[in-house]
Order: sequence, then C-alpha cells, then structure tokens
Amino acid sequence: ELSSGINAEYGEAGVDGLRVGMGSGSICITQEVMAVGRPQGTAVYRVAEYASRFGVPIIADGGITCVGHITKALALGASTVMMGSLLAATSESPGEYFYQDGVRLKKYRGMGCLQAMKEGEGSAERYFSEQDRVKVAQGVSGSVVDRGSVYTYIPYLVAGIQHGCQDMGTRSLSDLRSAMYAGKVKFEKRTLAAMKEGGVHSLHSYEMKLY
Repeated sequence: ELSSGINAEYGEAGVDGLRVGMGSGSICITQEVMAVGRPQGTAVYRVAEYASRFGVPIIADGGITCVGHITKALALGASTVMMGSLLAATSESPGEYFYQDGVRLKKYRGMGCLQAMKEGEGSAERYFSEQDRVKVAQGVSGSVVDRGSVYTYIPYLVAGIQHGCQDMGTRSLSDLRSAMYAGKVKFEKRTLAAMKEGGVHSLHSYEMKLY
C-alpha cells in the first residue's frame, strides 16, 4: 500500500488513478519474502478514503478469488478491480490447457517470478531489478482451473455483483459505497465458527456449480 505521505502527494498532484495492492495477489509472495504489504481490504479502504477527497479512483489489485470479493472491494471504495487469476483461467487468455489428475488447467505466473524476470524486460522494470546481478523473486508460477469462456464468466460476475447489492439493500455501486461511508453498511470480524457455518456444511457430499 502507498504510505500516507505518498498517497497525499499523488492525490494533490492530480493523478488519474491509484492501483492498490502489495503482495495480496494469488501468485505474489512480496509480503512473505519482503515483509512489506498490508491486508488488502484495509489498504483499499484507507487509500480510497483519502483519494476520494481529490476525486481519484482506486483500482483494487489482488485478493479477488470470487464474485463476493469484487463486491467487497467496490464497497470499500474501489472503482474497479484487477482479476488476474480469475481471467487467466478463461478460454480467451493466453496459454494452452493441460490436464493434471483429471482437472483441466492453464499455466499462470506472476510478473515477479524468476522466469518472468529473466525472459521479459517489463517484469524486471516493474520490480526495479533491471541492473541487479541477483534477482529476488516476488512471485511464483503455477496453474489455474479452467473457468470457460469470458462470454459466460463475465455475465456471471456482473449478475453476482448485482445480487450482492440487492442483498445489502442498495440500488447501485455508488449507493453501496455511500452507505458504507455513512455506516449503514458495515464490515464485521467473523470467527472461525461463523466462517464455517457460512459455507457448505453438515452434508455427506455435495456438488457445487457456480454458473
């Protein structure tokens, strides 16, 4: 996350937008390796709260693994979200599918992984390591489960956000954000017991298909 001082300087300088997120992406290990970063929800809320004084939009980058996380990020003040791992699994994303243990997968790597740093200048520039003799990885390379076509997946995400607003009694994303700042929509800590009962439980077996 940007420090308070840098955030203020960018806002006062009239930047077009701020991307918020350090080490919260699925393929990022910055927080683990560098011990730098902040919980994504807190980071988005704090930066958006200040940037809104200058009319600067926020991009929530990292930690989005489902439609509910998109709704949370937007409610916390983000104007949009990055969905790297979600869209990387779609048919239209670069890369070939492969099967492992009967599951259809596609390769997905972070710009901070050693492979990306060595193969492309863009990755090294992003992490300010163009001239470094020793590269320090801040990401990993892995795989994601097939999500099908964006023509099916994106409408599902949009509908999910709409239903999220509906469940919270807000008519639009701007209303949702206003309700959050006014204290009408609140975020609360949840215990492990609450998280368990909020998911599927007490069944012998089940099948979950989201769309």
